Amino acid sequence: MSLKKKTYSISELASEFDVTTRSIRFYEDQGLLKPDRKGQTRIYSSKDRVRLKLILRGKRLGFSLAESKELFDLWDETPGGSERQLLKMLETLAEKQAHLEQQLNDIQMAKIEIDSAEARCRAALDELREKKRLEQTSLTNHDLNNSSLH
Repeated sequence: MSLKKKTYSISELASEFDVTTRSIRFYEDQGLLKPDRKGQTRIYSSKDRVRLKLILRGKRLGFSLAESKELFDLWDETPGGSERQLLKMLETLAEKQAHLEQQLNDIQMAKIEIDSAEARCRAALDELREKKRLEQTSLTNHDLNNSSLH
């Protein structure tokens, strides 16, 4: 009994991963996916499906397509993966983590600045409203004084 290898069409993969067929063709153009062809039809293997899943996961983690390709190329050099690939992956993850930490710090600083600006604006608005209230009270008192003189 022979097991037939599962294959996928471009539209099946696009639907499964909620991406456009154009995106999948772009990943192919970048050398990330290598479907077989039957005439004009692309036939994607289980390996291509896994790679697409990894590409999309990598994008969510902040990996560039070039970084994903580099990891795929390292994997392709040695069928079972390699120490070199794992070290590269750890290095890339450390860089991503450092970048995210910096972004988090930047966001926290921006939030502090926004909170401070908001507090200053609210204080200025309160001061302006109080000034207007005092002016109106003063005008009302002035009008009352003038009307009582007549």
